[in-house]
Amino acid sequence: MRAPAAVLAASVVAVVFVGSVSPFVPGSYPTCPFLALTGLHCPGCGSLRALHELAHGNIAAAIGLNLVAVAVAPLLAYWWLRWARRSWVGAVRPPPAHPLAGWILLASIMMFAVARNLPIGAAIAP
Repeated sequence: MRAPAAVLAASVVAVVFVGSVSPFVPGSYPTCPFLALTGLHCPGCGSLRALHELAHGNIAAAIGLNLVAVAVAPLLAYWWLRWARRSWVGAVRPPPAHPLAGWILLASIMMFAVARNLPIGAAIAP
């Protein structure tokens, strides 16, 4: 249980920090290097602000900042719970997902990144 507990502790510290240090204040966090170099939004742009809003219970605002980050948060929690339960009962690790799942995930993230930089995708841009 050490590894799941350490990940949980690090996650709580990160959420408390981002929840207390507003990314809406210029200079609080470094600028996204991809945005600074290209002027385009990367798939992660808006994630800090979305996490800040989630920490304050503003789900609608968080969705407007980074839909993917908000959608992935419950999945990460579910995967952590499965991992913690497996560690608690001493179960063996399940086989990895099919490689196609990784490619589908990558393609989905890339489509999100492209769409949010097009005029038609302005609603999903941060």
